Amino acid sequence: MKLIVGLGNPGSQYERTRHNAGFMAIDRLASMHGATNWRSAYESFAADILLNAEKIILLKPMTFMNLSGRAVASAMQFYKLGIDELLVLSDDIALPVGTIRLRPTGSAGGHNGLSDIQRSLSSFATAAAKKPEDYARLRIGIDPPGRVPQKNYVLEPFSKDQLDKLDAALSKTTSACETWIKDGITRAMNLFNAADKDPS
Repeated sequence: MKLIVGLGNPGSQYERTRHNAGFMAIDRLASMHGATNWRSAYESFAADILLNAEKIILLKPMTFMNLSGRAVASAMQFYKLGIDELLVLSDDIALPVGTIRLRPTGSAGGHNGLSDIQRSLSSFATAAAKKPEDYARLRIGIDPPGRVPQKNYVLEPFSKDQLDKLDAALSKTTSACETWIKDGITRAMNLFNAADKDPS
């Protein structure tokens, strides 16, 4: 069993905003695999899919971005999962729209949702993942904010030009998630990071 978490903010006013790229990616993955069993659980919306004969829990925390860790920890505790069985999908202002980037570990990079998740994972370490930051993450590019204050930029809707590029990135995200499930993070990185070089 594995857990894939998409980060975002609940509420219709945030649905198409840049900070909700993680929610959008989870919705795409759920749709691709016919998940119709969404339910309220673990302070989240959750659904199950079966891939490669393995049960995968899809999660969209409803706690708002800054408290995402509470929802993630609740689901992981319920299913008795380790950090190495977690993949988090989030937006990233350091990447151009249309690109994605996978990492097996690392810092939160100033992302409040990732920071809160990291704070909540200290009790979930396993032999394969000894530190709270040792969880896989997939970053979805939303473009740098330029002169717009970051806190405003991430809560604004994608532009039409950005949405066209985002659609391709969400398709790549779905494929990357499937590869992570079947073959692990290294294989997913080798396949999907090669085409999307990190400019930072």
